[in-house]
Amino acid sequence: MLNMLSGFQCAGCGEWNQTSLDESAGRSQSYVEDCQICCKPNLLRVQWDQQAREFSITAELE
Repeated sequence: MLNMLSGFQCAGCGEWNQTSLDESAGRSQSYVEDCQICCKPNLLRVQWDQQAREFSITAELE
């Protein structure tokens, strides 16, 4: 199991946010996380690349 910190850019205000990701939740994940600056809900889509052992995150307003 791999837990790591990563970041996403808020789709509302453009500020960077830190988030915790978990490899054990699957290769494709989506969940809502509020921006730590403007509080707008962001729908995060997370893809885990097992070979590269890295996440990619896209954010859009919910």
